[in-house]
Amino acid sequence: MNEILKYFPDLTDTQKEQFQKLDFLYHDWNEKINVISRKDIDALYTKHILHSLGIAKIIKFEPGTYVLDVGTGGGFPGIPLAILFPETRFYLIDVIAKKIKVVQGVVDALDLKNVKAEQLRAENVKGDFDFIVSRAVTNMPDFVSWIKDKIKKKHKHELKNGILYLKGGDLTEELKDFPKATEYNLADFFEDEFFETKKVVHLPLKFTV
Repeated sequence: MNEILKYFPDLTDTQKEQFQKLDFLYHDWNEKINVISRKDIDALYTKHILHSLGIAKIIKFEPGTYVLDVGTGGGFPGIPLAILFPETRFYLIDVIAKKIKVVQGVVDALDLKNVKAEQLRAENVKGDFDFIVSRAVTNMPDFVSWIKDKIKKKHKHELKNGILYLKGGDLTEELKDFPKATEYNLADFFEDEFFETKKVVHLPLKFTV
């Protein structure tokens, strides 16, 4: 929890309480439904929560922003971002029902009114979004093919509407067909060695019909 406060010192009391509760909630749920690997659960705040919040070092979502989290797993990056941006709406989807069950349980326990969770494939999502976030669910070309028609036309941020993707390693080959993609190194924002190879990729996408 101290790691979160170190990098996000301006949290409200409610946000602090919500972030604090995540430790118990994920340990408790993980005993019933394994959504986080055993070796990672003890590094929850670094490898999952702070990693998710790396997106918040790239952009501050404006009130009323609508964000889709594809392949959310246990709720990452969507739940930490939803705590940090209570006036932003988040739609968390995953194809695996038991993962969405965990997400819904955490959302209910934290009373997060700005989150909707559903078992759904990205291709079947209805609606359009300012940003689509994810944590390395697939390669970028496939990901773009899933969601390219779900981006809002009108921008409300300096960063253009599109994808905010948490990825690691050398992405040269994967991004070769996306010259407009920008890589942000999380090591520039967070000190832990876990972040040395971790990045946020921003890929602006034009609205397509």
